[in-house]
Amino acid sequence: MRVRAARTMFDMIKVFILFTGFTILFYYAIIWVNLEYEEMHRYDQPEGAALKVTKMVADEEEHWLNRLLFFYLNGE
Repeated sequence: MRVRAARTMFDMIKVFILFTGFTILFYYAIIWVNLEYEEMHRYDQPEGAALKVTKMVADEEEHWLNRLLFFYLNGE
């Protein structure tokens, strides 16, 4: 009876240590990934053969409701 209780307690301690270890490892992995992406400048000028893809609408014929429906239908 005592041996089984000691064995169960030992198994519980092993699971607790593994859970705590993996939690700490996961926490530091998330911090490392965050630091890697924090230093990346997302809004730098593109390099190479990049094109500007915006369109200036000079016509007032295109009503805002048409643009909204276009957005809902096409998702763009």
